[in-house]
Amino acid sequence: MTLPLAIGRFNKRVTNKVMVHLVGLGSFAEIEHVGRRSGRTYRNPVNAFRDGDRVTLALTYGPRVDWLRNVRAAGGCRMRLDREILTLGAPVDLSADDGRQRMPAHVRAVLGVAGVDGFVELPVLASRPV
Repeated sequence: MTLPLAIGRFNKRVTNKVMVHLVGLGSFAEIEHVGRRSGRTYRNPVNAFRDGDRVTLALTYGPRVDWLRNVRAAGGCRMRLDREILTLGAPVDLSADDGRQRMPAHVRAVLGVAGVDGFVELPVLASRPV
């Protein structure tokens, strides 16, 4: 189960404009990807959790979100997380159990209540300070 797309559309128009100012604090990150048809560069705020050479994201709106489709098509993306710019490789789907285990307890609880069961891992290929 995922969150309704109507919430996603609202977040895209309203909430994301606020969330982008939280990038760099805790798990708030900004993913930069290139449109698979437009070739335009897009930036979206996400919650990302880094563990060594991988970053894990919960797919709160499911696997058909534009940013993920663009990242899959391009074979990777960039992300600003904490005080680093990460170059990330192609996303790998995770099982619900593996994805949940990688989330902090408080996030795991919220995702459980929301019924989120989709997760992806992106390998860290390179990093540099912001």
